[in-house]
Amino acid sequence: MLTVSNYHYIRDDFTTPYPSIFGVTPTFFKEQLLAIKKIGTYITPQELLANYDAIIKSSTNYVLITFDDGLKEQYVKAKPILDALGIKALFFINSINYIEKEVTLVHKIHLLRSQMSTSAFFEILKTFDTEGKTILSEKEKRQAVLHYNYDDEETALLKFTLNFKLSIQEQHRLIHVIFDTHFESSQVVKDLYMTEAQLKELAKEGMLGSHTHSHVPLGYLDHKDIQKELVISKEYLEQLTNKEIPYISYPYGSQEACAPPVEAMAKSTGHQLGFTMERSINTGNENPLLLKRFDCNDLPLGKNQKAFKDAHSLIH
Repeated sequence: MLTVSNYHYIRDDFTTPYPSIFGVTPTFFKEQLLAIKKIGTYITPQELLANYDAIIKSSTNYVLITFDDGLKEQYVKAKPILDALGIKALFFINSINYIEKEVTLVHKIHLLRSQMSTSAFFEILKTFDTEGKTILSEKEKRQAVLHYNYDDEETALLKFTLNFKLSIQEQHRLIHVIFDTHFESSQVVKDLYMTEAQLKELAKEGMLGSHTHSHVPLGYLDHKDIQKELVISKEYLEQLTNKEIPYISYPYGSQEACAPPVEAMAKSTGHQLGFTMERSINTGNENPLLLKRFDCNDLPLGKNQKAFKDAHSLIH
């Protein structure tokens, strides 16, 4: 069987004027790796690729560590800990950060929300909305609060607007204008994402994968755009590193984001192992291009271990 743990931000201090960037500290990361080691056996990406059937069907709980988004802090803060413990991980990269020198939309939103209150962010968003998409009906407000029941009302309304009222194109258009009034994009790209030299080093160690070109949910795109998202990133990484890139992590990783024909197109473009964010242990019946992953908070020492405990109890 295979348990996969996924990480994003990893830094010493998450203090910002407004909470919107969440992750783990290096200290917690090391402690969690040691805790996970007590319940499983770490494997390398190459071992999983070469011995997929034997690993996935084994009674041994094998463990793989992954990172999404190609953040520089992952290389600087997490990789030395992995190296010291002798653990190989997979780091998934968006090529838009390098080809277009562009900040990924999800990170623009995180950064903006870290510097302004939810209400202020929402009001600014409305001023740039010429089509009334940010005006919610009473029914939509109730839906928002119900859907995002762990958030306060203002945050729920903002998330609902971004995720259900605005298309990806509309989000890009509105967020781009707001972001450029608060941040210098070129500096954010330089500070936030790994360098090409770091990507080459990861590839040399067999630890590099694609997170598509621009970090959009593939399942919502047409065939042509899915193809572009898959091919651009894979070709960029392979040309940069002179290494094959057989691994892909699907942005957002939900059933909708990975819906057909995403898996088939990933296979047709040369990917061999793909990772979703369906929370469970892989026990042998999974499609190798639709492997399940836990968020690190689901695993030992995490804030919410219920998903892992439930999956583990079903097996045992």
